[in-house]
Amino acid sequence: MGMRKIVVLDGYAANPGDIPWDGLKALGELKVYDRTPADQIVSRIGDAEYIYTNKTPITRDTLDACPNIKFIGVLATGYDIVDINAAKKKGVTVTNIPGYSTASVAQLVFALLLEICHHVGAHSDAVKAGAWSRSHDFCFWNYPLIELAGKTLGIIGFGRIGQATAKIAVAFGMKVIAYSRHPDKSLETDDIKMMGFDEVLAKADVISLHCPLSPSTRGIINKDTIEKMKDGVIIINTARGPLIVEEDLKEALDSGKVYAAAVDVVSKEPIAPDNPLLTCDNCIITPHFGWAPKEARQRLMDIAVNNLKQYLQGNPVNVVNGDGSSDNKLSQGRTCPGYNQ
Repeated sequence: MGMRKIVVLDGYAANPGDIPWDGLKALGELKVYDRTPADQIVSRIGDAEYIYTNKTPITRDTLDACPNIKFIGVLATGYDIVDINAAKKKGVTVTNIPGYSTASVAQLVFALLLEICHHVGAHSDAVKAGAWSRSHDFCFWNYPLIELAGKTLGIIGFGRIGQATAKIAVAFGMKVIAYSRHPDKSLETDDIKMMGFDEVLAKADVISLHCPLSPSTRGIINKDTIEKMKDGVIIINTARGPLIVEEDLKEALDSGKVYAAAVDVVSKEPIAPDNPLLTCDNCIITPHFGWAPKEARQRLMDIAVNNLKQYLQGNPVNVVNGDGSSDNKLSQGRTCPGYNQ
């Protein structure tokens, strides 16, 4: 039997070169592509048995054309780019990477929120442009400044990332109210309470989205749900772009119903030049990088290597197309590169 063949179809997003691929090299003959166009997927997989993909689709047709595949490692938490039912029928194990960027994404929620509260970048730019030197007073500010202590953070989706975000909010002196489809009362404290969806919408000063994208959550932030929110609410989305009806959010930002928003994800990624949020001065948009600090991507790589190692030892972990005994749950949230992490 020859060397095991391992192919990474789109390694660049998760590892643009700052993390070694040594862990996978130790397991077989490794070929890493930065990106793979649709018309080259089958030829690049060839007769390889072990495949890694981040956002390169593995369809039923691809599985038919590449009968040697035994294992597909998704370099992300979300795995909707793989036809997992077709893979299961063919006995192909599909694994994902849960939980690797929990701390990173929760941290970004507050990077975005604090930017709305203080406009640090704009004030620094103003100082460097001479505005402070010319000031008649010892200080100035160009935007309203907001203190978070005492405000209420509403969290929609209370998996790993929602819970990590809640802890940081409490450290800032905020009250947390959270909505979850499967509320766990044991997570409640003096500062964290589980509530119904409409109640969270009505009471929160800041709303942060942490639910997975599903038919029931698509467009969960829309004209009707925004109407139920406080006037001047702040909305943060680090989860999935399609959770928000962007045209409705734009209208609410323009009218002042929503004071400000910050999104790390949008409906189509990379962002379309005509995305309605691009024209809103009170909306911060970052390029889906919440998952991407090096520490998180190192964890992603370590888990990716371990997933294959455990599979080869006959003890597969993080399997998403098994018999339902998978040791991770999609409901535990989001995270990682590209649309639909």
